[in-house]
Amino acid sequence: MPIDQFPASYKFLDAKSRLSYADILRVARTFAELGVRRLRITGGEPLLRKGVAGLIGKLKTIDGIDEVALTTNGALLGSHAEKLKEAGLDRITVSLDSLDPAVFLQMNGGRLSVERVLDGIAAAEKAGFDAMKINAVVQKGVNDHQMVDMAEHFRGTGHVLRFIEFMDVGNCNHWNNDKVLPSALLKERIAERWALRPVAPRFRGEVASRYAFEDGAGEIGFISSVSQPFCGDCHRARVSADGKLYTCLFTNHGTDLNPSLQAGDEQLRSLVHSVWSARTDRYSEQRASGTPREIPLKKVEMFRMGG
Repeated sequence: MPIDQFPASYKFLDAKSRLSYADILRVARTFAELGVRRLRITGGEPLLRKGVAGLIGKLKTIDGIDEVALTTNGALLGSHAEKLKEAGLDRITVSLDSLDPAVFLQMNGGRLSVERVLDGIAAAEKAGFDAMKINAVVQKGVNDHQMVDMAEHFRGTGHVLRFIEFMDVGNCNHWNNDKVLPSALLKERIAERWALRPVAPRFRGEVASRYAFEDGAGEIGFISSVSQPFCGDCHRARVSADGKLYTCLFTNHGTDLNPSLQAGDEQLRSLVHSVWSARTDRYSEQRASGTPREIPLKKVEMFRMGG
């Protein structure tokens, strides 16, 4: 979130505009009843919200939910890791685009030091999170030359470093295709250093293509929405803090769940089912074909719907 567009005085959602934890639990139960098995708490930065560990503990008790994960920028992970583990959180994903302090500051809007993120990762390890995912968004000419070093840093740690192609999410990241380094090229760079072998996906619709180091030092992943769209296998939905349901990361609109929340569980269940059944999202495929006309340029910002 660029600091020039989102200064300290920027007005985000107030408490009245956000779903209560009780409402979040109702929405989660509804999705579980309709077949959802995995939940992810994301943002923005989810650890900014008070009592999030308590919410995670309650989400873990919902019938049908097999896994609850959390994505964080790591800024507050050091002070929350133990509470998250005690709450039963299954997995943590940390966003970390570079190990170089200057490049990292450049990419996160000048708000967070890489040392603080690494300290958060260390605290999570100490708390028992020994197999985290580390997400790095790769921008050509900005941090792509540092990705082999990042792979070396996380080799043998038990964590999985995942390289994400720079995507045109929202409107404020000044995306253009010239800044995209295709995953295939980055994989070639890494394979020049260490032999890799493909690993089968854990389930249909897994967004990352998995590769293991032949020497047994763990694995890495590539999320290639730009060069290798996977719209056809997408089975994700996102519910924003203000109660909007989004069926695509690149959408320009969502469905307001609040009226149905007020009307009752049956109406909420019916609405979610109808929205999901009717979804036709194919933005990444359209982008790849050069005709992303279905969704206008003005898209919902990623910090509003979750990554």
